[in-house]
Amino acid sequence: MPSPAPPSPAPGPAPGQIRRRRLPPARRNPHDAEILRLAVPAFGALIAEPLFLFADSVIVGRLGTTPLGGLGVASQALTALVGISVFLAYGTTAAVARQLGAGHREAAIRQGIDGLWLAGIIGAVVLAAGWPLAPQIVHAFGGSPGVSGEAVTYLRISLLGAPAMLVVLAGTGVLRGLQDTRTPLTVAVAANVANVALNAFLVLGLHWGIAGSAWGTVCAQTAAAAAYLAMVARGARRAEVGFSPDLTGLRAAAVTGVSLVVRTIALQAVLIVVTAIAARQGNAAIAAHQIAFRAWTLLAFALDAIAIAAQAITGRYLGAGDVAGARSATNRMIGWGVIYGVVFGIVLVAAVPLLPAVFSAAPDVRRLLPAVLLVAAAQQPVAGVVFVLDGVLIGAGDQDYLALAGLAAAAVFAVGAALVIGQHAGLVALWLVFSLWLMARFVTLILRARSSQWLVTGAVRR
Repeated sequence: MPSPAPPSPAPGPAPGQIRRRRLPPARRNPHDAEILRLAVPAFGALIAEPLFLFADSVIVGRLGTTPLGGLGVASQALTALVGISVFLAYGTTAAVARQLGAGHREAAIRQGIDGLWLAGIIGAVVLAAGWPLAPQIVHAFGGSPGVSGEAVTYLRISLLGAPAMLVVLAGTGVLRGLQDTRTPLTVAVAANVANVALNAFLVLGLHWGIAGSAWGTVCAQTAAAAAYLAMVARGARRAEVGFSPDLTGLRAAAVTGVSLVVRTIALQAVLIVVTAIAARQGNAAIAAHQIAFRAWTLLAFALDAIAIAAQAITGRYLGAGDVAGARSATNRMIGWGVIYGVVFGIVLVAAVPLLPAVFSAAPDVRRLLPAVLLVAAAQQPVAGVVFVLDGVLIGAGDQDYLALAGLAAAAVFAVGAALVIGQHAGLVALWLVFSLWLMARFVTLILRARSSQWLVTGAVRR
């Protein structure tokens, strides 16, 4: 058999021409579409509630300063409740995603149902304990008698919606774990639009005062919880999974939640202490801090959307036993966090001349604010990595490490905060210590991510 003729050489360039090497077309990372699909709707859901809560404040503000102050105090108490109970969303997302990745859709839905039952039980306990203690809770905030009275009214009515509020958290976690962040966005927008409409009708139309605002919120939260329960129940029927509580599953969900609660308390404590120290530095300092912190929080929501995608993606890859996929997706999301952190930092620097005017800041606040905003801008690339890795490790079910890392970072912050108080340092120094806390989280999370200890595969992390 004759050997094949060698291929003809490619024609060379004509005289006087230079050969140009053709580069292959740019290819997007295969994880990008999945990250975008989950992160963009998650961002919409995250910012929907703060925007509509702002509308609630506008409505109640028409009643006067005292009711508005009462709304502020009661809302802060409810925000603390939601912040501590956010494990119902995060833990459920990770557990459901693992089962889904392992191909156990029925078990994933069963895991979600356990989370919903746990949310309802915790909500009932919160209602039973919070109702009689509402005056003491409000008194701890130190408001005037008029403000405290309005706050107790709002808090007691709102606590009636506590079970529904926590079911919404768990329901959100179920759908995120099933790789669906669009439905939670739809529910969040619909519930908050209904909330604003009800508040306007009850407060301004029926003149129910601050109680009308509370009842509007309870009705909207109850409707959202009913929507999640209906969706999960429909999925359970299709998968032929019972909706009754499972004691073993409830116990497992509660044990997992303990570490996430510790992590969340450590985080919330730092944020509260930062605000308390700023308040002790005077009216100008706390005003400048609030403006900077509002800008920081808005950017945090955007970065947290990537973290939510990380929870769902990481859990699914590890549930499927795909360690390489989990590592690859993590590296890509870290890259996204850095890039968006840099972009957000640049945007915040550009906004430095504008924000004081937007918030009608007084001259003494205007003097403090630019330096603080520059510190906040410099934090953003680090914050991008911190938020992403927090989501990755939650998705991996590595809550015990996150709890220890959160306590360690809080201890670093405590040392810095003590120095700020002892040296009577100003607001910029306080924000530098806040940056030190972020850097401590960065170090602990990077060290963990570079190891392989968090890469535990299987439908259930053992």
